[in-house]
Amino acid sequence: MIKKALIAMSGGVDSGVAAFLMKEAGYDCIGVTMKLFANEDAGLPREHSCCSLDDVEDARSVAFSLSMPHYVFNFTDRFRETVIDGFIDAYENGRTPNPCIDCNRYLKFEKLFQRAKELSCDFVVTGHYARIEHDENTGRFLLKKGLDHTKDQSYVLYSMTQEQLAHVQFPLGCLRKTEVRRIAEAHGFINAGKHDSQDICFVQNGKYSDFIESYTGKHYPEGDFIDRDGHVLGRHKGIIRYTIGQRKGLGIAFSEPLYVVNVNLLDNTVTLGTNEELFSTELTAKDINLISTERLDEPMRVKAKVRYRHTEQWATAEQLDADTIRVVFDEPQRAITAGQAVVLYDGDVVVGGGTIC
Repeated sequence: MIKKALIAMSGGVDSGVAAFLMKEAGYDCIGVTMKLFANEDAGLPREHSCCSLDDVEDARSVAFSLSMPHYVFNFTDRFRETVIDGFIDAYENGRTPNPCIDCNRYLKFEKLFQRAKELSCDFVVTGHYARIEHDENTGRFLLKKGLDHTKDQSYVLYSMTQEQLAHVQFPLGCLRKTEVRRIAEAHGFINAGKHDSQDICFVQNGKYSDFIESYTGKHYPEGDFIDRDGHVLGRHKGIIRYTIGQRKGLGIAFSEPLYVVNVNLLDNTVTLGTNEELFSTELTAKDINLISTERLDEPMRVKAKVRYRHTEQWATAEQLDADTIRVVFDEPQRAITAGQAVVLYDGDVVVGGGTIC
């Protein structure tokens, strides 16, 4: 019996090639583009972000060339509730979110997953650079890094469940980006040379604070820049404009470079310090999801990443309760930031992760 696959098609080259590979493998494929947040709604279409009308047309063009049906699903309400509102809440409370993780968690592998079941599809397929394998010894599905480690996206997928991993495919996991573009070019895909998405789709000019103020209609009051001892160093322009490790845009003249080392919602202060003050060896994470094991019954040696572009570092992870882990690094790490995700690796295998608190 022919298996049926629902292909998440963003309009980019990766999802287009993922669709092609599934068709080549003999699957009955349906292409779907999720309407999450239209750039044109805000009046500022962007070339390097997703969700524009051009992206929908690019996805439809590739689907047509592959003789696949293509549909647009409107998930704007769910996107607003789980991604945009969460993004704003984090910044309002001194945290720095990763909305791409929430989008994968609540949209691609929740809403789209549910829609795939309703359409009797066996698999949801995306263009992520990651791999899924089944461990015959444990019976668990494993999430692994993509073979192209320069494009690996396993970090933003750590929240996937066993049920999801059993019914998802990542056809690009064993390919390099250069190979993906060659496949697209060879088959004349309209998006073969398209730039990768770089910006958060709902932040039009790259300034998170401008988006938040425009979206909420709120004004975030100025407050004091202070040092560790509470001495006032100057005035900040609202706490949503600052994140741990930030140096640019402070407007402070000092004898040495200063960085944001803390954001305090209660007294509306932003603490500045030296680069050395940004380093720490320990973190606690909540809302954890474990993949390779059901629970960490004892401390485990892992490599851990504290943000997407962070180079993973040796650490020891210990599970404190059903929803909390503590990670202690062998060497101090720079700018560990509340709201970001920590993801644990055992070689190429994702052990799990959680939100730094």
